[in-house]
Amino acid sequence: MHDVASPPRTLHHAQEWVTHPERGNLRLLSAMSALSLRCGRSFSRMVLILIVAYYWLRPGEAAGHIARFQRRVFTRRPTRRDLFSHLLAFATCIHDRVYLLNDRMAAFSLEITNEELLTRALKHGSGSFLMSAHIGSFEVLRALGRQHPGVAVVMAMYADNARKIGAVLAAINPRAALDIIPLGSIDAMLQVRTQLDQGAFVGILGDRTLADEPVISVNFLGAPAEFPVGPWRAAALLRRPVLFIAGLYCGGNRYRIIVEQLADFSRTERSARDSTIREAIVRYAGVLETICREHPYNWFNFFDFWHELPTQRAT
Repeated sequence: MHDVASPPRTLHHAQEWVTHPERGNLRLLSAMSALSLRCGRSFSRMVLILIVAYYWLRPGEAAGHIARFQRRVFTRRPTRRDLFSHLLAFATCIHDRVYLLNDRMAAFSLEITNEELLTRALKHGSGSFLMSAHIGSFEVLRALGRQHPGVAVVMAMYADNARKIGAVLAAINPRAALDIIPLGSIDAMLQVRTQLDQGAFVGILGDRTLADEPVISVNFLGAPAEFPVGPWRAAALLRRPVLFIAGLYCGGNRYRIIVEQLADFSRTERSARDSTIREAIVRYAGVLETICREHPYNWFNFFDFWHELPTQRAT
């Protein structure tokens, strides 16, 4: 059930994903990138599986967060094999960035559902928001945009995330273009509007929040979860349509790009703005839940998403 959402409230504690250091090694990523480009995807995936096996044997906190998610999404108790499959899907999406950022899309088989929604938005020419989540590979979507001349896909994300992504991209391909608008800056909204006015798609990940940020609590996979209001207010203020989009890893070299219509604020009256935003967030959570059930190993929010653990928040 997704037809009930709490009134907006302000989050006053820092989310765990903000304060928790990411596990990883940029030198290892850089070395893996060079190996992958030189030896090809099939050989480098054997090395990737060994790396995944290491994290599977020494999983750390991520394993607990994955298990909690899997207990919600499966109708059975998750197994160690489920953990390995989840870690492998995550690692594969990172690994495949090497090829996507080096213009090697031919290595992959892409299926696009509801492509006509993207085509219609392009023909309209006024720009649209692409609301996604930490699920699957957004790099597939950006690579798809680079394959079509005149189609721009720009990410808007929090400044800390932008720096982390920039470091990852530099490790994979120092020449990769970083089309990112850092949120929180004074001119961020002006940059977003400029890109939209030029007909660009502006991508936002709408499943994580910061401290001191308005959120709405929505029933998601059987329990209340907090979703940020800010991205939706931006879309409403700029009077743009919002599409859900996700690039899901389906095994082998296959990805499926899912597109769904979430909201169109182009004609929303000011008096109806708050209720329309709430309806859009509920629909977003519903689409996200459906995808999680159909492609559970693509969920990459490895933190206490439902606040089930004892509170140990940064102040």
